[in-house]
Amino acid sequence: MSSLRVTALVLGICLHTASAWSESLSASEPQFRDLYRQLVEINTTLSGGSCTEAATAMATRLRSAGIPDSDIHLIVPADWPKQGNLVATYPGTSADAGALLLLAHIDVVEANPEDWERDPFTLIEEDGFFFARGTADDKAMAAIFVDTLTRMSQSGYRPQRTIKLALTCGEETPNTFNGVSYLLQHHRDLIDADFALNEGAWGVIDSEGRPLYHGVQAGEKTYQDYRLEIRNPGGHSSRPVRDNAIYRLSAALGRVAAHSFPVQFNDTTRTYFKRMSAMSSGQVAADMLAILGTPPDPDALARISENPGFNAILHTTCVATMLEAG
Repeated sequence: MSSLRVTALVLGICLHTASAWSESLSASEPQFRDLYRQLVEINTTLSGGSCTEAATAMATRLRSAGIPDSDIHLIVPADWPKQGNLVATYPGTSADAGALLLLAHIDVVEANPEDWERDPFTLIEEDGFFFARGTADDKAMAAIFVDTLTRMSQSGYRPQRTIKLALTCGEETPNTFNGVSYLLQHHRDLIDADFALNEGAWGVIDSEGRPLYHGVQAGEKTYQDYRLEIRNPGGHSSRPVRDNAIYRLSAALGRVAAHSFPVQFNDTTRTYFKRMSAMSSGQVAADMLAILGTPPDPDALARISENPGFNAILHTTCVATMLEAG
């Protein structure tokens, strides 16, 4: 189930919020929640949803805040009428400062209501958490970006850099349609910028709500899909043969499950674990330092690898994700 912890809903850490337009969280929260709820509750799955509807709704929000139509672009590919994308420009005060791109995707993974305890397209808050499809990935960030530009425009605040917003479709199903690729190919001028803020890193706060760290993603592993297919003549179940295709496939998957790629460090990952050790405690902190040895301490490595996030940083990974059989 997709959920998001209720924390600060303002992007001040990234955009250097100015006093001319900044508001207390208590004052701005209702406006944000209304926008956030609207975006989350629009179904944007590939099978039955519409990114175009979500992009149109966010364009209306920006337009209502005073951003002119000339700076709002709803881009809907002719072959994909439900895969609409939104690009908006908020001019800065400096002609020399390069633009900042705020990039977030508004499509979500499929959600079968029968698999959910709650309606996946109704935003529900329980015990300090939001529940619904897309509450975190990636409609939280998309809503924060739209809300930030909305309040900037309403207050008349102008940043030094021009800010460009791109809400794209197809991140979850890029082999069908990829909004970022489409914009780069057909509307690159609208999204060109000196640098961009996108999903991929995260931060941690303590029990008092104070920031401990904010991660910056310095790189990303590429991925490769493999399809393992087993066929053989088989036979009737009353006269089974030893060479069963299902057994052969199971044996192959067992070998994949048992395989572990070698640990590989680079300057970034070494620095990450070293600095994280200072913010951790006990066995975890000790293990983070122990794995930096040459060779890494095997017991410490085994314990650290139990954390899926740390494990993915340490080496190449391979996992079976889909199964089709007959």
